[in-house]
Amino acid sequence: MTAIACITSIPWLARAQSFPSKAIRLVVPSPAGSGPDIDIRQISNNLSALLGQPVLVENRPGAGGRLAIDAVLKSTDGHTFYVGTPGVTTMATLYPRLGFDPRRDLVPVSLISVTNFTLTINAQLPAMRIAEYIKLAQSDNKFANFGTFGSGSINHLRAAQFAQITGIQAHYIHYSTSSPFTDLASGQISAMFCAMLPVAAQVKAGRLRTLATSGKTRHPMMPEVPTFRELGLTEFDPQVWIGLLAPVQTPAETVRKMSSAMAQVARMAETISQRQAVGSESIGSTPQEFETYLEMERFQLTATIQKLGLTLE
Repeated sequence: MTAIACITSIPWLARAQSFPSKAIRLVVPSPAGSGPDIDIRQISNNLSALLGQPVLVENRPGAGGRLAIDAVLKSTDGHTFYVGTPGVTTMATLYPRLGFDPRRDLVPVSLISVTNFTLTINAQLPAMRIAEYIKLAQSDNKFANFGTFGSGSINHLRAAQFAQITGIQAHYIHYSTSSPFTDLASGQISAMFCAMLPVAAQVKAGRLRTLATSGKTRHPMMPEVPTFRELGLTEFDPQVWIGLLAPVQTPAETVRKMSSAMAQVARMAETISQRQAVGSESIGSTPQEFETYLEMERFQLTATIQKLGLTLE
């Protein structure tokens, strides 16, 4: 009896032994209807069935993901997780006054999925291949106007990384409330790094042209489009992803159970089909694999941010 009393007096240990003992909360740093929100809601029912508890998706948009992380870090119930996006790898570098460090305060659980990023240009540009576009943008930087979803966004950083690799003197047009895709199709901006789905219809209509996509192999959604690797940019593989992270105090057994459940959901035919339909790949990694992925991306994007001299408040 004394031993049992000692064990149950340690809150985190007790939670680990009983996980999951109540509803699981997944906090998303973007609004309802956004890509990460749709992705996590698509798998939440299957995740709930595997774990035997409700899975609740909570949207906490704003401040580039900082509000969502803050809410997760304040939770001590052992059942709250953060649905991370690429911003988690750049936040500490972009915001020097940040009150927490995602690398120190969050632990990887599972890489859920990755979405192929494309280099898509206005179809009126006289460039049919990526080598032609690079030469064009190098010769006249009016062709190197890249649309982004804001300073420090993954679209911005991947465009900057590409410019640094290829020697393009890029300009970045940051959009906050309006869509850059309209201006890309009309020729107000020349190019953009973005996912496949938002540009697929315009590419099919001939208003946009996708020159390359990330990934080890060509994606079924755009099988005619070569990968950056095929085109010789072997060190450039821009992706956008979602993954699950937990507060650092979360017991290792809880992390293991969640990671295992995510891997099972990721292997379901339904999940694979849903991901392919939007230009993504279902992953479901181990915590160690996700940590390696995060460290690689953090290294690349931190170098890009430092070369830009970019800081945000």
